[in-house]
This record gives sequence, C-alpha cells and structure tokens, in this order.
Amino acid sequence: MVGSKEVAQLLRVTERRVRYLLEKNRIQGAIKIAGRWIIPLIDGLPKIDDGKRGPKPTWKERIKSHLENLASSKSQKKGKTYIHIYRQRFGKKDKNGNYQPAIIVRKRNSAYCHKVFIPGPCTIVYNFDNPICGAKAWIETLVEPIILDG
Repeated sequence: MVGSKEVAQLLRVTERRVRYLLEKNRIQGAIKIAGRWIIPLIDGLPKIDDGKRGPKPTWKERIKSHLENLASSKSQKKGKTYIHIYRQRFGKKDKNGNYQPAIIVRKRNSAYCHKVFIPGPCTIVYNFDNPICGAKAWIETLVEPIILDG
C-alpha cells in the first residue's frame, strides 16, 4: 500500500496524472482515508484499468517489462514469510512461570516470539479450506519481519 506520490514515481508520470486516474476510478483497489489515497500494489505496481479512447499509456510498456523481469527472477525470489498465532499456547506458562510465546514466524524454520515488527507491506489472509501449517488465518509478508523478543 502506497500513496499517490509513490505511484507517480513507480510509473514515472506526474502526480497530477495519478490523481486524474484516481478521480476516474481507473486504479483498482485505491481508497481514500483521511484525505490521503492508499493504493495497493500487485507485483510491485498498481493495477490500472484501460481507458475507453485515445492512445495507449506509456507506462503500460514499463509495467509489461517489470512483470517479465519478475517472472524471470521467480527462481531467485525469496519465499514468503508466514506469521500466525498458536492458540494452544494462549495463557500457558513454562517451567519458570513465564508465559509461552504464542506468535509463530515461519520462513525456513519456525521462531516463537511475543512481539514482531513488520517493516514493509503485508497481507492478512483467512482461508478456511486451504490452511497453511494448520492455520486458517495468517499474515503474509515478503520482507523479513523483525522478531523483537524470542
């Protein structure tokens, strides 16, 4: 989720052009909160609907090449990190009388903690039919979360 200024920099167009696209509801998923636009990114770029008339926009070429670069680097891409809550540990104490950590951060291995900081964009997912690691709700992030205690 980014603002209109960041989208303008990504597309290499003016902020005014981005505001025009927002006004015409051509940027999918964009919402205005407290006077600021919040725009979701899909594969690092916003999803923009085509216009009805006129020439094709110049940023379409950049988006196409960006998506091709992403597809070619899929093998080099780092995996997602999953963060979820382990309900069985709620209120349980260890041998020393301290509460057991209930947050699990899973990437290559599992790390249990009480507090996690996510420095970048993340997605909260609820999928009852296809749970991941037994969890039906979790947080996905592409950036490495910072475990504040463990």
